[in-house]
Amino acid sequence: MKEAQKVDELIESGTIPEETLAKEKPFLGVPFTTKDCIPIKGLIHSSGLVKRKHIIASEDAEVVSRLRHAGAIPIALTNVSELCMWWESANNVHGRSRNPYDSNRIVGGSSGGEGCAQAAAVSAFGIGSDIGGSIRMPSFFNGIFGHKPSPSVVPNHGQYPEPITKEQNSFLGLGPMCRHAEDLVPILKVLSGKKSEELKLDENVDIKKIRWFYQDSDAGSMLVSPVSHEIRELFVKVAKHLEKAYSIKATQVSFKRFSKSAPLWFANMKSPNGPSFQEQLANLNGTINPWWELCKWFFRQTEHTFIGIMTCLAEKGGCKYGDEKYDYLVREKNDFRRELLDLLGDDGVLLYPTHPTSAPYHNEPLFKPFNFSYTAIINVLCFPATHCPMGLDSDGLPIGIQVIAKDGNDRLCLAAAREIEKAFGGWVPPKIEA
Repeated sequence: MKEAQKVDELIESGTIPEETLAKEKPFLGVPFTTKDCIPIKGLIHSSGLVKRKHIIASEDAEVVSRLRHAGAIPIALTNVSELCMWWESANNVHGRSRNPYDSNRIVGGSSGGEGCAQAAAVSAFGIGSDIGGSIRMPSFFNGIFGHKPSPSVVPNHGQYPEPITKEQNSFLGLGPMCRHAEDLVPILKVLSGKKSEELKLDENVDIKKIRWFYQDSDAGSMLVSPVSHEIRELFVKVAKHLEKAYSIKATQVSFKRFSKSAPLWFANMKSPNGPSFQEQLANLNGTINPWWELCKWFFRQTEHTFIGIMTCLAEKGGCKYGDEKYDYLVREKNDFRRELLDLLGDDGVLLYPTHPTSAPYHNEPLFKPFNFSYTAIINVLCFPATHCPMGLDSDGLPIGIQVIAKDGNDRLCLAAAREIEKAFGGWVPPKIEA
């Protein structure tokens, strides 16, 4: 409130022309929120870990610093899953976040609190981070727009836990979450700084000159829920709109490698050395014994969530860094990336499900752990992607799709998002009960 008062006084003083303020401080006085793994100086920086609940950030993350420089004012932190490694936002520091469209449903993760805050209009916009869908899934479940940028466009400085490997750093993206598509470009321009010029965000995009492709399922993974018919219908609706409005023929494609999305993500997230997740849960001060913590969990004596403990136990499974299966899956990822690069070129976008179902009930993800793969595969392929809300399903829950482009072509995703919002309405405010 004090910062906002200073903004009012600055404007009223007239000491700086409004044209100058508009250019140098495009978000002057605009309130924003960010998830509790992106530090704001003077506020808690827990990342949902009990051992970090008293840690206070000593400096702003670079993205927060850039927003402050643009005049924006941080007003709150939002909830995450424990150490940001699950797609339901619940932890033993701040508790569980609930969906504003149905409080029995999840908000997604790990930027779930942020997705909920945006859907409920808590702030003008928010910032999330995404290494496996942590911006796009909460955006999907809460009916807002969310953009995972191209690699290395927005600095990951301050994010906790930090990416362990160079590959993980390229998979991770910090980006905007907001209710209206038109807000994505100006926010991304501030977050990306000088690199916004590389993205040509000010360049006009002609919808008629975009080549549109779509795939409405992952081609049949045995471990993932089938895409609901209401979500599959969204692709038909977009295709019909493009044909009617612009005489554009969207092309349906079928890439079989999407069925390997989960194994590809897990393999490419492997690191040659630590820290392990059980060391992360100890806040890098020793390690925890996951079996002992699991025993304590049954008696409600552990600091950790069930999913955090199970992640430790599951971490040792699957392929090992550098083994034959790992090398195979890395090659598959590289081949898949080349396939999609050939398809997309510099003027193509791919429409793909963000998630196979609308927001599940609390704890339901435990029985459908691999449903996050629809977003995760895009991270390891290093493409930008934007989630676009397209109304509510028959249960009154938000649904939508993601738009994917070649790395560096974020502007195509964002232009497609604006077109989809114009055609289908975008964010639908949750009902307010008296």
